[in-house]
Amino acid sequence: MNASLKGKKVRFDDRYLHVELVDGRIISTPIGWYKELQNATFNQITNYTFICANTGIEWPDIDYHLNIESMLIATSQAKAA
Repeated sequence: MNASLKGKKVRFDDRYLHVELVDGRIISTPIGWYKELQNATFNQITNYTFICANTGIEWPDIDYHLNIESMLIATSQAKAA
């Protein structure tokens, strides 16, 4: 696990999930990679918390967890299917 990948802020737009890291970098991945987030309401996706020493994100309203490091190595689940 890369300890430097600690989240600071999460935001969304109509196409991407953006995670700002504490060191100032921003990781952006297509929102379509995360069907649970894509199908969630605005209130559900904006209700998040950082977990695991800020290396993960939890959306409690939809019971969804995301490891920030996985955003760098993940491929679209749609491609895998």
